[in-house]
Amino acid sequence: MTINQISIFLENKYGTLSEILALLAEENIRIIAATVADTNEFGIMRMIVSDPQKAYKILKSNNVTATLTDVLAILADPCAGSFANTLSCFTKAGLSIEYMYCFSVKQKAVLILRTNNRESARDVIRRQNLEHIRESDLINL
Repeated sequence: MTINQISIFLENKYGTLSEILALLAEENIRIIAATVADTNEFGIMRMIVSDPQKAYKILKSNNVTATLTDVLAILADPCAGSFANTLSCFTKAGLSIEYMYCFSVKQKAVLILRTNNRESARDVIRRQNLEHIRESDLINL
């Protein structure tokens, strides 16, 4: 039910993002989804990639500050209101969304999220029959 996400600490200076992306490209690691949040001094890049373990090792061996984090990946319809309906299930259960991002492929949207309580979030997914996606399925998109 969870997938691995790589979070990378980025110094907010010219070329840093390009260097990291080049490291992954050289090893044929495909970026499936990504988001960057920044301030004046640094940023956090969160990515879902085709081989998270390999990407993590490559980044660490090149002195990039990176962590692997378990996040939830939920399938949704790409229509208006779908994300709101999905997230309301977590809100009604008293769970906070720490962060989320999404992407669409073909006729499905994938919502990547992290909550304040992963076990309770898993219970919500089961009880509400939310369709989740496994890491192996994401890689094959």
